Amino acid sequence: MEDLPLTVQEIEKYTIIEFRTASLMDPIVLENIGQAIYKLIDEQDKRRIILDFEKVEYISSQAIGIVLTMNKKLSKLPHATLILCAVGPKLMELIKITRLDKVLKIKPSQREALKVVPN
Repeated sequence: MEDLPLTVQEIEKYTIIEFRTASLMDPIVLENIGQAIYKLIDEQDKRRIILDFEKVEYISSQAIGIVLTMNKKLSKLPHATLILCAVGPKLMELIKITRLDKVLKIKPSQREALKVVPN
């Protein structure tokens, strides 16, 4: 996870991924982020993931693709969940336009996300 604009930490039964940049637009950076996150699921068997978008203002379709791929991977696993939190107004608008708010769990804050009882 070195050199990536994110931090990963374990809190309770969740793996929290915090993006540390305002822009998730760079294709090469996103490719590396995607690979790192998929490894958490595929190799480390992390099944309860919270994505914290508090710092993010801009996001590309590639970044949305990563979130959807994560959601797909996790939906095939028992006791798995993906929660997005601290999604800002610009991002929320994009999520609603693409109707992803119907597919993804979204909470206003990390604290609220942690309250979701893992299945």
